[in-house]
Amino acid sequence: MTLLPVLAESTPGVEGEPIRLIDVGAGAGLPGIPLAIVRPDVRVTLLDSTAKKCEFMRACARELNLANVQVVCARAEDAGQDRGARTGTGRVGAHRDAYDLVTARAVGRLATLAELSVPLARVGGLIALIKGEKADEELGEAKGALHLLHAAHAGTVQTPTGRVVVLEKLRTTPKLYPRRPGEPKRSPLGSDPTSRKRET
Repeated sequence: MTLLPVLAESTPGVEGEPIRLIDVGAGAGLPGIPLAIVRPDVRVTLLDSTAKKCEFMRACARELNLANVQVVCARAEDAGQDRGARTGTGRVGAHRDAYDLVTARAVGRLATLAELSVPLARVGGLIALIKGEKADEELGEAKGALHLLHAAHAGTVQTPTGRVVVLEKLRTTPKLYPRRPGEPKRSPLGSDPTSRKRET
């Protein structure tokens, strides 16, 4: 529920459409399912790569009659490169550049988490990352990553159990990011001095 103030600041990318939220590494459905319950007007996508967790979340959504929830079983790296299917009028079903708000908790350090989450947000969208007391330290580490991803720190919200780091996507994410599955964790963006040269 500590994300509700950030959600209240989110606006839909298309006027008249519902706000689209994706929860990265949703696990057992936190915070996505509670947010879907209290904000039935928001379309919530729960993203996780583990099939058993995805089945559990689907069962929860059915039991709770959450018509505004969909579960996607995929790695964040793959979802972040998913530009949808091409049709005669454009593309449909994309995850990249598609969401007004991206949330994640306990997935990894901020530099890694930014690479997994920022590509999913539309330009002007927000990314709310639930972090602990080392949020400021991680923000310092992630400065280079945020620059490469064309995102900026928009503020930090203090909560009873930690902090919510809010990022804003300023421009389109370079096509290179997110990198291949596992690479963001193995080699956090911005830590490699040659990563700037690889930007496209």
